[in-house]
Amino acid sequence: MKVVKMKDVPVEERPRERLIRHGAERLANKELLAILLRTGNRRESALALAERLLARFGSLRELATTSYEELLTVNGIGPAKATDIIAAFELARRLGESHMEFQGVVNNPKDAAQLVLGELSRADKEHFMIIMLNTKHRVIAKKVISIGHLQASLVHPREMFKEAIRRSSAAVILVHNHPSGDLTPSRDDIATTERLKEVGDMIGIDVLDHIIIGDNRYLSFREQGLL
Repeated sequence: MKVVKMKDVPVEERPRERLIRHGAERLANKELLAILLRTGNRRESALALAERLLARFGSLRELATTSYEELLTVNGIGPAKATDIIAAFELARRLGESHMEFQGVVNNPKDAAQLVLGELSRADKEHFMIIMLNTKHRVIAKKVISIGHLQASLVHPREMFKEAIRRSSAAVILVHNHPSGDLTPSRDDIATTERLKEVGDMIGIDVLDHIIIGDNRYLSFREQGLL
């Protein structure tokens, strides 16, 4: 079987040229990854290597959480390419977190979800966190409260509201992720939400919503009539 090198691909079909002519948003994941890899090897082009890399880990999200050591097990990926990949995904993660820097106002569930979507969509464990707001629903801060399966026993109101009180929060939005991508709330999700809402009402901190994140999508308890 003939090995197709990048030089054998028509210029107008090469990833770099396509990005320049059409914009990055028009490129497939494998094309963007091929640009990051820069070169392939003696057997395959950068595009073929990128396609094999995505197939090996199953999805872009899985690749984003792959360790340096795991990347090195892929034929054609050496230390330089492995560190380039890790650095690129880390920059993407930090960009997602930078939504917090503008200290914006949360007007709806979508605003809240955008603050954590990039970060929690890639997490391989359940993270429970809160977004703290002032009286005008301007973001004060966000904080991870627990990591692990969401159960009432793991999310103690004392720990959650201690941080909210310390920050003089008027309201909070609960957030956690489902690594499976299934946004369906579990019984534990609903029970934990009800418990925290009751405690919040008693101490004067409004629990405005509970957002579930999964596979770059979100579900709002308030929109679903669950809160």
